[in-house]
This record gives sequence, C-alpha cells and structure tokens, in this order.
Amino acid sequence: MKTLAKLPVTIVTGFLGSGKTTLLRHMLDNAQGRRIAVIVNEFGELGIDGEILKQCSIGCTEEEASGRVYELANGCLCCTVQEEFFPVMRELVARRGDLDHILIETSGLALPKPLVQAFQWPEIRSACTVDAVITVVDSPAVAAGTFAAFPDQVDAQRKLDPNLDHESPLHELFADQLSSADLVILNKADLISPEDLARVRLEVAEELPPAVKVIEASSGRLPLDVLIGLGAGSEEHIDSRHSHHDHHHEGEDDHDHDAFDSISIELPQADESLLMDALTQLVVQHGILRVKGFAAIPNKPMRLLIQGVGTRFDKHFDRQWSLEEPRVTRLVLIGQALDASLLEAQLRAALSV
Repeated sequence: MKTLAKLPVTIVTGFLGSGKTTLLRHMLDNAQGRRIAVIVNEFGELGIDGEILKQCSIGCTEEEASGRVYELANGCLCCTVQEEFFPVMRELVARRGDLDHILIETSGLALPKPLVQAFQWPEIRSACTVDAVITVVDSPAVAAGTFAAFPDQVDAQRKLDPNLDHESPLHELFADQLSSADLVILNKADLISPEDLARVRLEVAEELPPAVKVIEASSGRLPLDVLIGLGAGSEEHIDSRHSHHDHHHEGEDDHDHDAFDSISIELPQADESLLMDALTQLVVQHGILRVKGFAAIPNKPMRLLIQGVGTRFDKHFDRQWSLEEPRVTRLVLIGQALDASLLEAQLRAALSV
C-alpha cells in the first residue's frame, strides 16, 4: 500500500488590513494546477474574506469554490481550534490524496503559535506539516510609528491601562505574529520611501529569529515558488519560539484580543459618497481599526466591495448582484469597546435610512 506524503500547510497571518486576503487571492490565481484547499478564519459574523476568495479565477465553478473555502466564523483559530479546526482538518486529511496544499488565513486578531502547535496532535501530525508561517506586515503603518491605523489612540489606550506597562496588547500581538514567522512579507512596499522601508525592515528584524527571511511586496504579488515549498516544518520548533501569549496567559483561559469587538451591520441600499463619508466619520469618532463588507448602491448592477484600515479605504465593484440575493449593504466593523446600537444608529442617520 502506497504511503501518502504529508500534506503541506501554509499559514498566513498578519495584522488587520495588512493584505493577507489579497496575498491568498494572488496565490490562488497563480496556483498553476495545484489543488489547494483554503481555510478562512473570519473574525466576525460575515464571511467577507471567504466571499472575496470565492471570486478568484481559480478555474472552478462557484459550487466547487464554495466547497473548498472553509470559513471558521466563531472568533480566532486559537480560540476555536478544538471545536472547529480539528473537524475541518480531519475532513481535509481524509481527502489528502486529492489535494496538493492547504492555505490557512488567520484572523488579524489571532495568535499563530497555538494554531501551529495544533499540528503536533498525532492525527494531524501524521498527515500534515506546516510548510511555513507567513506573516504579512503593513509597511506604511509600521513606518508611521505603529502597526495599526491609529497610533495616537493605541498609545492613549496603553497609557490608560496600568497593566500594559510599556507595550499595548496590539504591539504584543504584532510581535507574536512575527516571532512565529518562517517568512515575513513587507507588504505595500511601493507606498513608502526606500528610507522608510529600510527602517521598517530593521524594526521587524528585531522581533525575528536570525534565520527568518524578510521580503518586500506590493499587493502581495510574489512568485508562488517563493511562498510555498519552504519545508519549514514549523510544528517541530514552534515551542521554542517566545511569545507574549506564553507569559500573559500561563494558567489563564482569556486571550489578549478578548477586548476586541466585531460589529455586524446590515443596511439597505446607500449612496456611495454618503456611505464612505459616514464610515470615515465613524472611524475617526470611535477609533475603528477595520471596516470590510459589501454595499448595494442604487442604480448600480454590481456590488461594491469595501475594505478599510483606519481612514484609508479601498473600494471597487467586484461582481454583479445575482437575481436571488437581496440587495443590501452588509458591513463588519472591528475595534475596541464598540457600541453596536450607537454605530448602527449613526450610520442610519447619516444615510437617512
């Protein structure tokens, strides 16, 4: 009986808005015949990232794509790993003769180390290996003195919380995502000067083991051979990688990112200009870190995809509305201490709906 080789798994991690989904989409668009399964860990109730990935031109029907994208919607992978991740991996292991690779996109709030440690479980370890942990870095954000869109608000939160000492939970999360990496991508490198990029490289290197490579990218565009086939076997050495999570949660069940809220809002069709202005106002007033979703624009046959990090928004019409789906606007807002009722009321008032 032929013994199947271990199925390689690439884990893509990185902070909110760093470009993880864009990187995965690029990888799928350039799969070159490889049979790839995708697990999408979505923080929040809406499967926005999964929807984006399903639009990839990966040479399969919508039904086939739906079957290959696994969305884990109940918080971060490290929190739900025993409840959801294991059954999904067991299903993929059973089909590993039909697969060449697995891609896992973690939530921007997830800690990668516990996920990698899950590959030490005997039933997974015998069938899979972590080819690499890829950490995607938002280079402009780091160059601006932080890793998030609102350095002043993050710093204010740090100073108000005596338990944080000299670091905020966001910085610890950023450091932990780097400490688990086998490859670091300095994304959006085209948006900053060579001098700033050099500073970002030095800052990131301080958090990395010496052997970890750091490469630059624009919109995640890198040759697939650079991203897979690294053979890192991350599960073999992850226990030796230091993380703040190890220190803060020894004997505890809570995670640093429990303080984050993910608010889902559904609205009717909305004027594009009014909606973008209203979202910008909300971000400024409430310190929202991340906005993503889809909008229905009156008299437009296509759906508007919206992704925002702080006050920086990207938007484009991604596909036509199908006949059977309701033309509604669905958004996810991610931040700290968010009031769902207040946010929805402000949005409706601004849009007069």
